Formats: sequence, C-alpha cells, structure tokens
Amino acid sequence: MDKVRWGIIGVGDVCEIKSGPGFQKAPNSELISVMRRNGDKAKDFADRHGVPKWSDKAETLLEDPDIDAIYVATPPINHLEYTQKALAAGKHVYVEKPMARNGAEARQLMEAADSSSQKVCVAHYRRRLPLFMSIDKLLKSGELGQPRHVSLQMIQPDRDPLIALSDENWRVLPEISGGGLFHDLAPHQLDLMLQYFGTAEVIQGFSLKRNASSSCDDCVSGQMRFSNDVLFQGHWDFASTDRTVKDTCKISCDLGTITFSFFRSPTLVVKGIKGIETSNYDPPQHIQQPMIEAVSSYFLGDGENPCDTQIGVQVMDMIDAFITQR
Repeated sequence: MDKVRWGIIGVGDVCEIKSGPGFQKAPNSELISVMRRNGDKAKDFADRHGVPKWSDKAETLLEDPDIDAIYVATPPINHLEYTQKALAAGKHVYVEKPMARNGAEARQLMEAADSSSQKVCVAHYRRRLPLFMSIDKLLKSGELGQPRHVSLQMIQPDRDPLIALSDENWRVLPEISGGGLFHDLAPHQLDLMLQYFGTAEVIQGFSLKRNASSSCDDCVSGQMRFSNDVLFQGHWDFASTDRTVKDTCKISCDLGTITFSFFRSPTLVVKGIKGIETSNYDPPQHIQQPMIEAVSSYFLGDGENPCDTQIGVQVMDMIDAFITQR
C-alpha cells in the first residue's frame, strides 16, 4: 500500500471535527466509506464531507475490498465485536478509547489482535498532541530530576460542554460504556501516566454514586505506585453541585514541578531552578489527526505502533481497580 484507505464504523458526532476530517487530511490516508445505523445520517455525513461511499450496515464496509483499515468509532459496547470482525475480514483496526467496557473484554480484543496478521491501534490520541509530547520530552530530559509524585483532580457537573452531545447519553449507561464519565475521560489521563512513568505495580481505589439519579458511580478516587517509584493520586468528581470545574495535574520532581490541564487549557507551567516558564500549545483543528498520521504510517510499515492493545488493557485494568465492585 502507498496509502491507507479507511472506512468508519459508527460515524457519529465525534467524527464531525475531532477525527473524521483527519482521515482525509493526513498524508497517505483516504476516507472512502462511512457507516451509521441511521442511513440518512450516514448519507448526510458522506455528502457534507465528500466521502464517496456510505452504508447503514457494518458488513458493507467489512466486505469492501477497497477498504484497508476500519476506524471503530462506536460506543464501547461494540468495540470488541467490530474489531474481531474487521480483523477476520483482513482489515487493520483503529479502535476508539476506552478500548472496551472492562479489562476482560480488553483482553479478548488484545488476544484477537495478537492472533491476527492485521494491525490494531487504540485511539489514545492525546499522546500525540504537542502539549503532552512536550511533557514527555521534559520528563525524559532529566532537567527537573526524578519525578516523585503526581496529583490529578478533575471536577465538573454531570452536564458540561466538555462532553460531546449524542442522540442517546450512552456515556453514563454502564451496559453501553462500561461505566460513566470516568470511563469516558479518564482513559486519556491514565494512558498518559503509562507513557510518562511506565508500568503501574500497585493500583487501588474506590468509587461511589453521589448523584442519586445517576445510573453509575460518578465519584472516583485512585492511587498507584509505578515501577520507577512515582506515586499517583487521582480524584474525579462528575457530580459537582456548586458547578465547580477543575482539571489540573501536577507532577512533582526533585528539582521542580510541571502543571497542566488534560482537557480545558493549552497552558503548560514548568517551575524549575531557572524560574517559572509558561507555554501554550493550542491543539490542532482536528484533534485526532496527529495520531491518525502515526497510525497510518504504522499500518503502511513506516513506523512503530503508537498505542498497542497491551496499553489499552493496562488502562482498563486501572479503571477496573478504581471502581468499587458492588
């Protein structure tokens, strides 16, 4: 192949700006077909975005010989099924995060990938954004010495502009998403912790439901010890009754600190022996495009896997460990 010809299964609202156009604009990449169960909406997306083909059946894309790779953009309930079917059909797969609803499903997906000759990547796309790549580079440079402690706080109401709108609020339906907003947003954060600090050797936590009308736990607290002895403490609250909004992460090192936001601000604040340095990293228009470019290169044999299924399993193991089993 000299380019990857893509099909999207589950071309919903998240594909409008965040990901869909990235498949058209990335080098060596072409979006040729989209699928949504609502055929009218699939056709509308194809017409507006200049996509040649559309369908209301996933099988149409899976059986299309013109398609090399499938982007599984459905809610998590379908990730395992469509990944297995795409691999069986001889397609590479780029699967949305979280990789599955829980660790058990994630392992099944990883086993399917391991037993296939096709390639699979997980859409932890923030690891390819300039802000988070700069943090990774800074930590690896040793400029601030050894990292010691991470403190993460995320607080917001259950309804917030940060959460993409959808026809059905599936993100808070555990049978579809695996849990609540924690399952939707925390995978990005936990994935970056893995990228920065390696394997988590000890993982423990608990959760509770503060909003009585919620169908899942909306407050989560977790701790981890990484293999390099970095200690992590995280607190997530998606039931803020006073409309408090907070999205902060602070990495404390021997010689300074790194402070940033995962979702709400492009500002990076580094405090070291040279003083305080503030930098801004505006995200790209299509936030997944850098990751799509890396995935396409990997599928073409020109690069390493930017996020493999083993990482996806580790993220789901963290999430499972943080959620109280009832």
